[in-house]
Amino acid sequence: MKDEATRSATHSTLRIPVLQWEEINEAGAYVELGSGDLFRVPKDALNRGSSPVIDKVSLGTSQFAQVSTDPYVVLDKARSICANNNIQPNF
Repeated sequence: MKDEATRSATHSTLRIPVLQWEEINEAGAYVELGSGDLFRVPKDALNRGSSPVIDKVSLGTSQFAQVSTDPYVVLDKARSICANNNIQPNF
């Protein structure tokens, strides 16, 4: 896992939080930087033992930019936030 300094240097132009999958602990809408895919993470998904639980399994690491604390943000607004942060959305 990259440390905070490396992550900040890698994405120094972003003005929004960038996290690893395991670090997502707040409800919101997240864009995977590599694919541009939008992930909606409701508060209920973060409770241990509750359903639905989202599990990402990969050999590589993914970084996610939090585009909103609202998991149900309007797509046009999410795209605008991506554009303002030089992220290519795929939604």
